[in-house]
Amino acid sequence: MPSLKDLKNRIESVKSTRKITKAMQMVAAAKLRRAQESAEASRPYAERFNAVMAGLAASVGGSDSAPKLLRGTGSDDVHLLVVMTAERGLCGGFNSNISKLARAKADELRGKGKTVKILTVGKKGRDALKRDYGDLFVGHIDLSEVKRIGYANAQDIAKDILSRFDAGEFDVATIFYAKFQNVVTQIPTAQQIIPASFEETEGDDSGAVFDYEPSEEAILAELLPKGVATAIFSALLENGASEQGARMSAMDNATRNAGEMIDKLTIQFNRSRQAVITNELIEIISGAEAL
Repeated sequence: MPSLKDLKNRIESVKSTRKITKAMQMVAAAKLRRAQESAEASRPYAERFNAVMAGLAASVGGSDSAPKLLRGTGSDDVHLLVVMTAERGLCGGFNSNISKLARAKADELRGKGKTVKILTVGKKGRDALKRDYGDLFVGHIDLSEVKRIGYANAQDIAKDILSRFDAGEFDVATIFYAKFQNVVTQIPTAQQIIPASFEETEGDDSGAVFDYEPSEEAILAELLPKGVATAIFSALLENGASEQGARMSAMDNATRNAGEMIDKLTIQFNRSRQAVITNELIEIISGAEAL
């Protein structure tokens, strides 16, 4: 049975932990608001961009004159998985859920006899996958020094991916990230970015007839690389909001658990102290009676 001093030390230790988790929760809440606004502000542009690109892609079809980023290499033997996670932990299942989705995709592709390559963005994804898939890694992008994600960061990642595609290192590229829904829910998502895949949505201009100058192929060749960067930038913003939401939720749970533990330890401390006092009284009374 722990002594009163041990119980008191444990209570003080848990109280210190609760102060830290509460502070982290407040910081995450402050960062979440800005990250959520950025993620939500980027969605209309990304959706409209995809709608326009869907119309252009539909008009070009599978012709030989279509840009390589649209038609692909004609094969899907080599897949590049771009796993985008956070640089830090203490955010619940945010990082592990993205890594789990990428792991399932890698196993599925390898089961079909495909070659898999992995490019990680964020330290936690690299740490989660390197033990089982370290031999598949082809690179890592460190964003630990970046205080606020900008489009330039997405462009750098896109340039890396596009240069690998131009060099013939892979046939299909897929990004993995978490789409922000609310503080409690972040949805792990896989999105193919090469060859470009666009879904036609209701209300777009895919049914209208336009004359393009220059040709659709020329416009696509110019916009498709920007489309890759746009998709990556949108994923980074979604990840940023998801990370802060997950961290806020995790730290709130940790704070609550610390409070419950303090209550239990306090009850145990009071009972132990009461038992000690009772024993001392019994000894005093017994000694008085003996005299």
